[in-house]
Amino acid sequence: MKPAAQDPLAQLTEIRAIMERSSRFISLSGLSGVGAGVVALAGTAIGHYYLQQEYGGQGFRRLFQTSEGERLAALPFLLGLALAMIAAAVLVAAFFTLRRTRRDGLRSAWTAPARRLVLALLIPLVAGGLFCLKLFLSGAPELVVPGLLVFYGLALLNGSKYTLDEVKYLGITLVALGLVALLLPGYGLLLFGAGFGLGHIGYGLLMYNRYERPTGANFTAP
Repeated sequence: MKPAAQDPLAQLTEIRAIMERSSRFISLSGLSGVGAGVVALAGTAIGHYYLQQEYGGQGFRRLFQTSEGERLAALPFLLGLALAMIAAAVLVAAFFTLRRTRRDGLRSAWTAPARRLVLALLIPLVAGGLFCLKLFLSGAPELVVPGLLVFYGLALLNGSKYTLDEVKYLGITLVALGLVALLLPGYGLLLFGAGFGLGHIGYGLLMYNRYERPTGANFTAP
């Protein structure tokens, strides 16, 4: 008996999935973005509290008028907070991405596309981090938040070709917020929380609902 021919549409879908897995890292979990956003909001709140304690009611804006000695005194805490936020966000992203990888039946998350993605992200991030550190030490702390937002947005744009297309829209959003922060430096901390916090959470929820949420759980508007 001759076996029934496979549906051509199903064959094309399978081929497309195989090609995407070989060229792009598509196991990035939307919950990683949500977790990174929560970490960013928590870090923003801690930074705001610290600056309020150090500089009173003006807080973040008072940082712009500090002397070199005052900036150096604040640097260990601010730098430590930034490194802690990065470490926590990476751990959260790794946890949810590995969980999705196992759920999808993949052997490893550390594939060639994943390595290309990490490299594409690291180059702008390291360059941007060092650049912003130099800005802070050189007496231009008001440019640090705009710089962080712009460089991180550019990193996402650079890495988007190795992962989901939607990542580039988050990158564009962060670059735009960075330019707004450049024009409104007094609202830098608020824009930092909006970009790194709410931006990641919104992106993560969108990606989770689009790619990971069980079909039967999707809400259909009447």
